[in-house]
Amino acid sequence: MAEASDRRGLLLQNLKDAGCSEETISKCMALATENDRKELLRLLSVHKRDLLETVHSKQKEIDCLDYLVFRLKQSEHKGGII
Repeated sequence: MAEASDRRGLLLQNLKDAGCSEETISKCMALATENDRKELLRLLSVHKRDLLETVHSKQKEIDCLDYLVFRLKQSEHKGGII
């Protein structure tokens, strides 16, 4: 029985480390208990998609800042910020 408990503990820690919400963690743990691998994988896929959307959004913000810095450095030579 210790092995099953260890596996549940590892799953719980992994879900926390992956940034899952308490709601998602509860659902995943219930699905794991029910041995519903298909639904668990679907739920994890949804979380991954959400994380990727956040990464892409933040990348766009970084790109905008990079462009602004580029333009400001260009304007140094021309005198003026705008």
